[in-house]
Amino acid sequence: MITILRPLLAALLLAALAAPARAASFSCDKAETADEKAICAHLSLNDRDVEMATRFEILRAMLPMGGNAKLREDQEAWLSERRACAGDVACLTQSYDGRLKTLRAVFSEFAKQGPL
Repeated sequence: MITILRPLLAALLLAALAAPARAASFSCDKAETADEKAICAHLSLNDRDVEMATRFEILRAMLPMGGNAKLREDQEAWLSERRACAGDVACLTQSYDGRLKTLRAVFSEFAKQGPL
C-alpha cells in the first residue's frame, strides 16, 4: 500500500507547489499582520508558505490521532514564532526553513514505516 501511496503523495505535493503563487495558509486579501503582509509581498516566502501548508495538511490527514495532536501543537508554536518575526524577511525565511526541515523529516519518517 505504501508503494502506491508514495507516488500519489509526491504527485499531490508537486501539483500544490506548481500552483500559482499565493499564500496557502491564509488569504493575502485578508492579510492583517506584518508577517502575513511580508509573506504575501515576497515570492520566496510565499513559496515556502505554500509548501509548509501543503506538507502540514498531508501529514495531518495521514498521522494517527496522537501524532496529529502533536503536529497541531507544534504548528501553533511555530506560528507564534513566525508572528514574532513581524515583517523581518530574514527572520521569516529562517523560521520557514526550520519548520519545513521538521515537516520534511516527519514526512520522510512516515514514508519509511511502510504499509500499516
